[in-house]
Amino acid sequence: MLAEGPPAVEAVLLWGGAITVVAGVATVLWRLGRGMAQTWQRLDQFIEDWYGEEARPGVPARPGVLERVAGMELRLGRMEHELHPNAGGSLRDAVDEANRRLTHLCPDPDTADQRPPAGS
Repeated sequence: MLAEGPPAVEAVLLWGGAITVVAGVATVLWRLGRGMAQTWQRLDQFIEDWYGEEARPGVPARPGVLERVAGMELRLGRMEHELHPNAGGSLRDAVDEANRRLTHLCPDPDTADQRPPAGS
């Protein structure tokens, strides 16, 4: 059989244990809530970046990801158009014409026996 101490000591120990348990639970809940709040803020920022934002007084509009990707595809299509010959209007046609003229003006000594490309 255990010996019991004075009632005041038992009450202090009981309340001390209860306060410790409550403080531990509160700490765990606070850290969990803080982590969830940070995760929510990051998710909210991601969603705002994904969909973009409308213009507000003093703040310009920000396009969303899909709108920016569409713009990049459009620019890429225009650049790709310049890489293929198309009857003289592309950068590729201009480079080919410059090479043809250069070959006509300054033939390569290693290929001196060959004629310049057609069209000169």
